[in-house]
Order: sequence, then structure tokens, then C-alpha cells
Amino acid sequence: MRDAVDEITDQWRRERPDLTDTLWPMGLVGRVQRLNRVLERELKDFFAGYDLELWEMDVLLTLRRAGAPYALTPGALLKAAMVSSGAMTNRIDRLETKGLVTRQADAADRRSVKVRLTDQAVSMVDGLMDKHLANEARLFSTLDPAERDQLAGLMRKVLAERGDTSIH
Repeated sequence: MRDAVDEITDQWRRERPDLTDTLWPMGLVGRVQRLNRVLERELKDFFAGYDLELWEMDVLLTLRRAGAPYALTPGALLKAAMVSSGAMTNRIDRLETKGLVTRQADAADRRSVKVRLTDQAVSMVDGLMDKHLANEARLFSTLDPAERDQLAGLMRKVLAERGDTSIH
């Protein structure tokens, strides 16, 4: 079985045969990048069926998995999402307009604000979780359980080595 990255590395082997033994990183990085694009497109299409943007669901899922009362500071959301503070402010504004989050003063620190899921959002997220997980399982259905575990372990190893060990 061949993919687009095989074609790219074949072109490099043809054009620069002296690089043949050192092209392996291109195969890995190229496949990770292409897979990311495919997965993002698939997830975006899935959530669009529920009138949600992928980024909206990312924020909603982050708040839901934080546990009751389903609230985090914008800074905590920012770290989990890896976007600029301006982008996060815009995301919170848009979710607030849709009635999915509220901003509340933090009882422990009145200078701070917490972004909290509304009851409507908690119900929506909980209602979508089974469908979301089934969709993600579909995306990796070509792998058997041992292959999925192996892939997850290898990606974990690379991410940990690059310092991606915490969302906080």
C-alpha cells in the first residue's frame, strides 16, 4: 500500500539520490501533517452536522472534562487550546453569544473570571459524546486494537520527548 508521501519521497530520491538514506523523517512528518489535516477535516464535517465549529467543541469538551462546575479561567482554556489570547477571547465571546458559556467572577479571586458551561451546553456535550467517540473510532477503524495501542504509544513517546506532557 502506497500513499501520497511515498510519491513525494520517491520524487526526492529521483532528484537527490544522495538523500535517499536520510529521507525517513520526511515520511514521518509528512504523514503526521497529512493525517492531522484529514482528521481535522473529518471532525469539522462531523461537528458541522450539529451546527458547531471544531474549535467550539474543543472549548466545550475542555470545560466539560474539567468536572463540575464545568468552569475554567480563560488562561487555563488558552493553555489547553494552544491559541492566542485574542483568539480565545473571540471564542469565548462567540460561545457566550450562542448561550453555551457564561463568564462569572471567580469567588476566590474577584479580579479573575471563570468561563462556565451553561446547562444547555452540558446536556449538548453529554448527548454528543457517544456519537463523537464512535466517529473518532471510525477514523481509525483500519487498525486493530494492538495497532491502535502501538500507534498511541509511539505518538506519546514522541510528544513526551518534545515536552508535550501536560495541558496545564
